[in-house]
Amino acid sequence: MSGTEKSSTTRRNLLQAAATGGAATALLGGLGINPALAATARSEKPLKAAFSNAGLQATWCAQGKQAAEWWGKLFNVEVTWFDGQLDAVKQRAAIDNMASQKWDFVAIQAFGIGTLVQPVQKMIDAGIPVIDMDTLIAPLDQIKVHSFLAPDNEFMGASVTQGALGHTGAQGRAKGFETVVKQFPNIEVLDTQPADWDVTKAARLWETYLTKYPQIDAAFFHNDDMALAAANIMKARNRTNILIGGVDAMPPAIQAVSEGRMFATVRNPSCRIHGGAIIAGVAAVTGGEKSGQGIPKHVITDGPVVTKANAAGMQWMEDHFLI
Repeated sequence: MSGTEKSSTTRRNLLQAAATGGAATALLGGLGINPALAATARSEKPLKAAFSNAGLQATWCAQGKQAAEWWGKLFNVEVTWFDGQLDAVKQRAAIDNMASQKWDFVAIQAFGIGTLVQPVQKMIDAGIPVIDMDTLIAPLDQIKVHSFLAPDNEFMGASVTQGALGHTGAQGRAKGFETVVKQFPNIEVLDTQPADWDVTKAARLWETYLTKYPQIDAAFFHNDDMALAAANIMKARNRTNILIGGVDAMPPAIQAVSEGRMFATVRNPSCRIHGGAIIAGVAAVTGGEKSGQGIPKHVITDGPVVTKANAAGMQWMEDHFLI
């Protein structure tokens, strides 16, 4: 084990021991978390939470699961996962199963808007706080979720921006991208196609694009997994002059930005969203925090554009599930 790995492991063990031993207030306060929340939110008995996101095949979702489980240990929450498998029908079956059980709170990132309303409403009617993550389960005026934790997707799309079009995050990123492109009439958008967060689809699309278009100056993707899959096709075709922009700022993309293989990526803060859902659920159950009162109905989670200048710091923050 390297010195860096030892340091990370020691720090995580310290946090877990402190939280279990009742010293979480000072430590979590040092992380920017309200000490009052740290002192009151941790439950004496384990809370049971159900989580689901779009699909663990996506690295952003897999990182979110790690973050939720990590923060769950700090706040005495047992997390049970229901994988969306990047498929609306499969996620609906998983959430139907979730809704047939009892939970202290649940957190869900829907693969597509409007696909999970019935089982989610069943849980809300049962008095279970439902935290919506990253993409709308339904418009907020149509379903009474406890809170909606999501980034500013239009900002991300406008900063550096292909994804499932039923995903409201993808819709926002597309809108942000289009808003910027309209300001520059000399930029020609050659093609736009959804790849549904699927790296195989993204690679196949780019096999076609590189054959069809002799000149491509830049490419924008709704997540890093697709961006890096396309980059591999570009490299194989010796088209490495194309500037690549992504979304999520996952570790492989941060490394690619540092090495100049990607121009930029913008952070969709998976750890803030999934970890924040843990804290929101715990605060609702143990602290009586009310939707729209103690917590806003919509919490915008922040994440910067990642460049060579801030890449190392962003990686450190992700290693510790802070952003």
